[in-house]
Amino acid sequence: MIHYEISSKQPTTNFLDIKLTIDNIVTPDIIVQLPAWRPGRYELANFAKNIQKFSAQTKNGNPLPVKKLTKDSWEILVDENTEIEIVYNYYAAEINAGSSYTDDSQMYVNPVNCLIYVPERIAEPCALTVHVPNEWKVASGLKQIGKHHFETLDFHELADMPFIASPNLKHHEFKVEDVLFHLWFQGECKPDFTQLENDFTPFIKNQIQAMGSFPVAEYHFLFQILPYRVYHGVEHSNSTVIALGPSWDIFKKDGWYNELLGVSSHELFHTWNVKQIRPIEMFPYDYSKENYTYLGYLDEGVTTYLGDLFLYRSKVHSWKEYQANFNQLLERHFRNGGRKNMSVADSSFDTWLDGYSKGIPNRKVSIYTEGSLCAFITDAFIIEKTNASKSILDVMKYLYQEFAQKGKGVADEDYKDAVEKISGADFSSIFDNLIFGTADYLPYLQHAANTLGLEIKKQPTGKAHESYLGIIINENKITDCMPGSLAENKGLTVGDELVSINNIMPQNDWEQWFNYFKDDEIILLVKKYTGELREIRLKLDKSTIFINKYTIEENVTKTNKQIANFDFWSANC
Repeated sequence: MIHYEISSKQPTTNFLDIKLTIDNIVTPDIIVQLPAWRPGRYELANFAKNIQKFSAQTKNGNPLPVKKLTKDSWEILVDENTEIEIVYNYYAAEINAGSSYTDDSQMYVNPVNCLIYVPERIAEPCALTVHVPNEWKVASGLKQIGKHHFETLDFHELADMPFIASPNLKHHEFKVEDVLFHLWFQGECKPDFTQLENDFTPFIKNQIQAMGSFPVAEYHFLFQILPYRVYHGVEHSNSTVIALGPSWDIFKKDGWYNELLGVSSHELFHTWNVKQIRPIEMFPYDYSKENYTYLGYLDEGVTTYLGDLFLYRSKVHSWKEYQANFNQLLERHFRNGGRKNMSVADSSFDTWLDGYSKGIPNRKVSIYTEGSLCAFITDAFIIEKTNASKSILDVMKYLYQEFAQKGKGVADEDYKDAVEKISGADFSSIFDNLIFGTADYLPYLQHAANTLGLEIKKQPTGKAHESYLGIIINENKITDCMPGSLAENKGLTVGDELVSINNIMPQNDWEQWFNYFKDDEIILLVKKYTGELREIRLKLDKSTIFINKYTIEENVTKTNKQIANFDFWSANC
């Protein structure tokens, strides 16, 4: 068994102190590895940059030679020692749902950030001791052996078990379908546990019933509540860490509370999708390098789609709330010129290249946005082909039973085959043209909506600079410029800073000034990336629209067939 100990000798410096004891060594040297990325975030993270000191010694304290091999692996010359200790520290000064943080108020650790492992012994059991004051509670899905002492089956399990240790944790537990659920809150907040249980129970129950069973006996929601605006969630096998803020807005019905429910439903469904139904390329995880996969449209896209749909089906969210979330997806899709250049599958592969940032202009799409829209289209496709007897949930249940529960990873063709098996129809058009292609989503979205007695409506955005010029502005900067737009043809580009319009310097009201001058010649003073000022003259052509607004609406003249499809879609589990 490999034993880890985590403490923080000077917590106000934000350093974790970590000791790793390795026994039963039979070779003259060993290689240890720190993960280069974390599951749930498919980009290289370079956690090793947070290590300040690193050394190895015998169990008697005699130093051992250490040689760094790569940015995050080390070779230790063991000689004839059968047991050694590795001692290092880790700078834990960032709070989000996937990071680690320590100070005098809490120790929050995502082990995959900061715990090294021996690759050849990754399948061995691990022990973890957390050195914090005795009165502190520990929130985690870890198996507890003693006070602040835990064990895991192997390093994979340990890496997937974040914890929060604190004297200030707020806790509530309840059961749904014989599964024990825990709500843990760290940070300044005033949780209404009665309301939370009333809202969580329906969507949890809906998900478990839809999938047939729950993969684990207990599940932990770990909330980091922060004083500033933040929204982030990360899935784990029997828990999730969710960072939300600001504190004052979290439990307001007209505020951030719906976001809390939304991310919680999303992360819960990951318990099946990604943690169990896993891409074959990540079966098992290789923490030392990129694990390339095209399946982001399944991992995150289907999860995003179903996370929102479960809230609507369980009546936690109203149609208006579901509609608002769906319309946000439509807005993000049709405002992103990258949809014409890269498929959602290729964008999944390329998260390893440039992470979750937008990257260069109009290059790629989002596995969450386009993946969710593809899932909606696929769901309607299955409902239509099966006369409202099957849905995308039957696909997910099939993948769970035939792949996850049988210890197999899922490939792209497996997903396609599963859809065709459930629907009894050829899925090639959607699979080839949307998931792996850059075809226009609009006809597919319109057909899917029509199948369900809904419709996709198109209307002007009401913003002249978006509709007729083709740019999106945040404060004074152009954040998006549509390919082939008037703006692009006039030399405007992403990153340009707008200084004035017709000799007026707007104060965060560019939208109003563009609308005001939409029928006149417009003279823009623009500051380029180089610092050069340029004057750009243009006249808006209102016959060509570069950005439209799309919304999903209920069709008031539904046929009986559409009513049946809608009823099945909105209530099916």
